Amino acid sequence: MDLTDTPEEAEFRARLREWLARTLPALPPKPSPDDWPGRRAYDLGWQRALHDAGYADVHWDTPPTVRLIFLEETEKAGAPYVGANFVGLLHAGPTIAAEGTAAQRARWLPPILRGEEVWCQGFSEPDAGSDLAALRTRAWRDGDDYVVSGSKIWTSHAEVADWCELLVRTDPAAPKHRGLTWLAMRMDAPGVTVRPLRTLAGSAEFAQVFLDEVRVPVAHRVGAEHDGWRVTMVTLSFERGTAFAGEVVACRRVLGELAREAHRNGRWDDPALRHRLGGLNAEFRALWRLTQWQVSEARATGAGTPGVAGSVVKLRYSHARQDLYDAAADVLGPLSLDLDRPWTADRLSSLSYTIAAGTSQIQRTLVAERLLGLPKGR
Repeated sequence: MDLTDTPEEAEFRARLREWLARTLPALPPKPSPDDWPGRRAYDLGWQRALHDAGYADVHWDTPPTVRLIFLEETEKAGAPYVGANFVGLLHAGPTIAAEGTAAQRARWLPPILRGEEVWCQGFSEPDAGSDLAALRTRAWRDGDDYVVSGSKIWTSHAEVADWCELLVRTDPAAPKHRGLTWLAMRMDAPGVTVRPLRTLAGSAEFAQVFLDEVRVPVAHRVGAEHDGWRVTMVTLSFERGTAFAGEVVACRRVLGELAREAHRNGRWDDPALRHRLGGLNAEFRALWRLTQWQVSEARATGAGTPGVAGSVVKLRYSHARQDLYDAAADVLGPLSLDLDRPWTADRLSSLSYTIAAGTSQIQRTLVAERLLGLPKGR
């Protein structure tokens, strides 16, 4: 396994670093965490800057190794995260690129890349979270439309989204993993109601979405009718693939900051804390190497979508992130109760990582059955 940059990759890395060094100082200040219209505008402005510089399609139309270089360099430089645009860029967009028709790709991909439209994800339901295929939101054909009724929950950025990648049941008589269909639904369609959900950290980046006979054109179906589970597996392979690579780099940066804070406040004198931070350093280095291996394999095999090995990264990263911010609480001591401190808010948000993008229990099942070849449970 060769993890060194090719000459072309080294040139891309150098050019990206130079662009980031010129561009980041000129960015406007970030809006308040509660200002979602402002955050949408800020995030889409950053995407437009990437588009104008030729980096907009790095998540889709570049080799996996180049994608990894982009994530590594932008995170190291402190560039904005994709933010409100993450479903479009990292989930829906790649799925449409892989599974959509030529007309669908022409309609939806350019606005995502130019920073003009935001997407949200309408998969989970109140009674269908880990068991996603148990969803009950119905869609039935009426001429050239589907008519959709039901509800979705934990719908990221629904309150500022233009489109929703929506998984619905189109054949209630079929086994639960069949009879599902993947649709693209406009969020301003009649019958769509969005109710924001406030998290433990006090933010409201999730919402519950209620659908009351919402009409979605059949032309907005991605993949065949009743083939939505397979298309959704494509979406989730992107969500669990390299989507966490930038966050692994971010955690390595936070770990360095924690070590410096421990030196400053005297906590570094505790050998147990030093041992804990050293173990986390080894873990995140291993996660980064595993991610590099994953994309190196994709380059060697020509794989168009991430494989189930992404579940290994997602599984271990989710727990390592929680361990990191628990260590941050040890470094901060009583100050870890101050909600105005970034590490405190990050610690609260880290609790969701073993649930989001598939629970740890689901990831273990995928690894056991699809990677290790163990028999399925009864």
